[in-house]
Amino acid sequence: MDAAAEVTATSRHYVDRLFDPDPQKVLQGVIDMKNAVIGNNKQKANLIVLGAVPRLLYLLQQSSSSLELRTECAVVLGSLAMGTENNIKSLVDCHIIPALLQGLLSPDLIFIEACLRCLRTVFISPVTPVQLLYTDPTVIPHLMSLLSNSQRTQEYITQIFSHCCKTPEHQTVLFNHGAIQNIAPLLISPSYKVRMQALKCFSVLAYENTQVSMTLVNVLVDGELLSQVFVKMMQRDQPVEMQLTAAKCLTYMCRAGAIRTDDSCIVLKTLPCLVRMCSKEHLLEERVEGAETLAYLMEPDVELQRIASTTDHLVAMLADYFKYPSSVSAITDIKRLDHDLKHAHELRQAAFKLYASLGSNDEDIRKKITETENMMDRIVSGLSESSIKVRLAAVRCLHSLSRSVQQLRTSFHDHAVWKPLMKLLQNAPDEVLVMASSTLCNLLLEFSPSKEPILESGVIELLCSLTQSDSSALRVNGIWALMNMAFQADQKVKVEIVRCLGTEQLFRLLSDPDTNVLMKTLGLLRNLLSTRPHIDQIMSSHGKQIMQAVTLILEAEHSIEVKEQTLCILANIADGNTAKELIMTNDDMLQKIKYYMGHSNVKLQLAATFCISNLIWNEEDGSQERQDKLREMGFVDVLHKLTQASDPNLSDRAKTAMQQYLA
Repeated sequence: MDAAAEVTATSRHYVDRLFDPDPQKVLQGVIDMKNAVIGNNKQKANLIVLGAVPRLLYLLQQSSSSLELRTECAVVLGSLAMGTENNIKSLVDCHIIPALLQGLLSPDLIFIEACLRCLRTVFISPVTPVQLLYTDPTVIPHLMSLLSNSQRTQEYITQIFSHCCKTPEHQTVLFNHGAIQNIAPLLISPSYKVRMQALKCFSVLAYENTQVSMTLVNVLVDGELLSQVFVKMMQRDQPVEMQLTAAKCLTYMCRAGAIRTDDSCIVLKTLPCLVRMCSKEHLLEERVEGAETLAYLMEPDVELQRIASTTDHLVAMLADYFKYPSSVSAITDIKRLDHDLKHAHELRQAAFKLYASLGSNDEDIRKKITETENMMDRIVSGLSESSIKVRLAAVRCLHSLSRSVQQLRTSFHDHAVWKPLMKLLQNAPDEVLVMASSTLCNLLLEFSPSKEPILESGVIELLCSLTQSDSSALRVNGIWALMNMAFQADQKVKVEIVRCLGTEQLFRLLSDPDTNVLMKTLGLLRNLLSTRPHIDQIMSSHGKQIMQAVTLILEAEHSIEVKEQTLCILANIADGNTAKELIMTNDDMLQKIKYYMGHSNVKLQLAATFCISNLIWNEEDGSQERQDKLREMGFVDVLHKLTQASDPNLSDRAKTAMQQYLA
């Protein structure tokens, strides 16, 4: 008999004993099984395959089973759950969760603890659907009521909560069933495990949740404010796991608006604690978590970014995140190498995220980042890494740095950053596309030296295709980049944009439900219709449709910004040589301009007056006829009235226009 067959035979013997008619023998069989599976994954897998689980669950639920037998069954099931993910899948498929939850209604504490321990093991596995905790609405309140029973119930239940709170709905269910009041006292439990699990609960409850965070700020634990309890937990003499989780709680409360960013518990305690976590003496996992949390904490706040950038040489400290796996000499330890490799991309991702956050507002910090050793090369290679998460973080970092005129003119140009960026745009998932196209928008600004080579690389096709995306963020970025590209561009580029985008798509974008898309499309149109020869050429081929679009926008319910931008386009058309006739022969449009000259909003009055100014300008052919027609339509009276306007810009512009009549 070979070894494998022998194991299977003994396993079968264990399972057979579960069916013995003598309850005492069944109990002994379960106890022997418990001892046989401890630390033996092969044995666990065999017992599952041979059908031990349904029988153990049956015995666990039978009211005729003795309490001792039921408890031992729960212990064995807990041990089987400690094996591989496949084991957990098999247990869940056998409906272990409802059976164990039912077991929690027993009056016996030892049995309850055994059920909770097994539930905890099942729920912390990534393969278990967390929704199973919320299926029966009586479960959460019952778990809350069991919290006071013992340190074990406290540890297991809080661990279940912290692993099963994945969505805003979960946060709300737990909050509504008194999670905060029930879990807060556990933060001062004598048991470290209980304190730690309670702390983890608060971090997942507070994450991006204003209601929870606002409530937490006012909670007292043994007469002390919760935020102060968290501050004590961040002290250096506490275990790192506790320091990190407490820092997360305060970070999440701050980001949810419950604690001010200039509060001393953030500036003097949380931020320095997280910077400390990024240093070399910590484990790689801790450094990843520290950097990601710090990036999240200071993302919206320039003051925190400045403080962090000068704390403990953080910018230089992060450069170390790119040095894993460590050099060849240290590769003697295979386990260590494996660990380093696994965490290397997480470290790079975390460093990129933190650099992105640090550099999102301040020019000096960006300079500091780009001058860090090989930084631009690292970002460029990050853009083509196999891990999607690293690519996304690298492009976020690039986007943050691309907000700097200085960097666009220097390091971006020196490293031809646009090449890998264009490659990244070919077939990336949406979230990468959004970041990459935002960065591209900045690289296409008129002072960016990358603009020329990008234009030559066939970018127009790519951007036009983005404007057809279902995602409004991608439509905005596509049209925004085209708008930047068209600014003060050659006629050739403008014609290519119009050809590639197509008038149909251009007009579809002008009726886009997203205001940002509409504004950027108007911006594109305004940039296309600048300089006279360009205005005349585009209006001669597309004039009718453009005038139609302008009419529709001026008649519809749109914001002041949209109407102002539209009137500016009209003023550009009025500046063309032949194009202005499209306005002059359109009485309906002239009446609209007159209406906006008398509007209550000064911005619209200014833009409309500018249109008229361009139409009646003296030095141009046909100015006399145009002046006469507009006088007949009553424009001179309107201009005269506007010379008295309280806004100095408006009265000046009206006076300038009036002078055309007097010349």
